[in-house]
Amino acid sequence: MLKRHFLSVLFAAAFTAVPSFAQQSSQEKAPPEKEQILWQKLEVTINGVDQNLDGVLGVAILDLTTGQKYLLHADEVFPTASSIKIAILAELYRQAQQGKLKLSDLYTLQASDIVGGSGIAGALTPGVTRLTLRDVAALMISVSDNSATNIIIDRVGMENVNALLDSLGLKHMRLRRKMMDVNAAAEGRENLATPREMAMLLEDLYRGKVLNKQMTDDFFELLSVHKESYIPRELPEDLRVANKPGELEGVRNDSGIVFTGKRPFIISVMTTYLRREKDGGDAIIRIAIAAYQMFDRLNRASQYGRVVSPHDTGNP
Repeated sequence: MLKRHFLSVLFAAAFTAVPSFAQQSSQEKAPPEKEQILWQKLEVTINGVDQNLDGVLGVAILDLTTGQKYLLHADEVFPTASSIKIAILAELYRQAQQGKLKLSDLYTLQASDIVGGSGIAGALTPGVTRLTLRDVAALMISVSDNSATNIIIDRVGMENVNALLDSLGLKHMRLRRKMMDVNAAAEGRENLATPREMAMLLEDLYRGKVLNKQMTDDFFELLSVHKESYIPRELPEDLRVANKPGELEGVRNDSGIVFTGKRPFIISVMTTYLRREKDGGDAIIRIAIAAYQMFDRLNRASQYGRVVSPHDTGNP
């Protein structure tokens, strides 16, 4: 009887020890598992946006700290609209780095440069107005000026933009026509990209694989200039966002890097076949908000999820 009782106690002790050990192991793995739960919730949110959108949606989100990705229809080829100007800007800076041109080189605006969607360039005086190439690029990015864009395309060469994309392994992203070339568009020569490749281009630029540090810093400074766009629309005003939106009939896009402290991330959202363009813009805004809210928490939290900030109202 005593032997049987001793064995029963020993068995019970061993049985209760197992959950305690398992719980400790679980806690050690908890931080990455908790992050995975946040990614899963982000996926649910984006899937809901996708289901409610009367059109086609593609998304690529990349954590620049861990390398984790979220992809939805990310290899589908979409019209880029003005988002292709990220690639044009990259080639401009690459040629400046190579000494083929200087960003301070002056250009005199010509009447023949003016095309539809010119914005500020259309209000300037041809034959008199002189701008540096960097100024022209600033118009291309900040107000998406199409005349400024075509000036840069002529200066760097369309074939060189595509050669840069080839060198980075981006086989679907292509600059195939200048801005407002209606005939080329009617022939099906559209500027194209996939969400994944747009994210890859931004990552290569961010990690210094395209430009040296000085050029990389200036590139993102220019890309971060304030503009009317979807990604930062409902995000904090002081948050740095280096992005370029794009709009065409039935198309709404936006791609860029959101500099969320120590957890910056890339986001590329493309929509096409839209019944209502506003719905595409709203979809980008909702996805950007959801992604930012997750990365902002990861940025401010400990590995266990405790968020510490100046406005902390929790009970320590």
